[in-house]
Amino acid sequence: MADFGMSDRELEQMYQEVILEAARDPHGRVPEDQSVSSDPDADVTMKVEHEYCVPAESHQFNPTCGDHATIHVEVSDGTDGQPKSIRRIVWQGDGCSISQASLSVMVDLVEGKTVDEAMRLAQEFHTLMKSRGEGVQEEDAEEELGDAVVFQGVSKYPMRIKCALLGWEGMKASVARALTDMDK
Repeated sequence: MADFGMSDRELEQMYQEVILEAARDPHGRVPEDQSVSSDPDADVTMKVEHEYCVPAESHQFNPTCGDHATIHVEVSDGTDGQPKSIRRIVWQGDGCSISQASLSVMVDLVEGKTVDEAMRLAQEFHTLMKSRGEGVQEEDAEEELGDAVVFQGVSKYPMRIKCALLGWEGMKASVARALTDMDK
């Protein structure tokens, strides 16, 4: 990973600041009092904002610390001649700064990406979380992960890894649900 001419301590502090800023101003977060459920049995369903899209959601819970999030996606069905892609992703939930920041960064990274690109990013993020602080080895992967590389330090702490992965698991599950619904 690039060190930008900084000491390990300075780099760690910069990463912590990025995580805290992303947690303070999370992208894609929808207030709890605003309904975005894609469940057809819910009182209010997610309004599909894009033609050719299938909505889906997944609720994730980390029993270790109590973090929880519901990730809502709109996945294009490919009938518009474009590859299946994540046209919209939003979330609701609460938790520690790591889970909230990871959700925010994930939204920025995967919204607008093809399903294949988003799944590859999720895999690269998992690899980062397994690195025990070493980061990803491929420069291309580091570049694709963008701001998500700030979670490298989190990978040193096994109890915090689940916090960082919460939203990514929800994204994968909700996209899988949307793809399944397309095939019905």
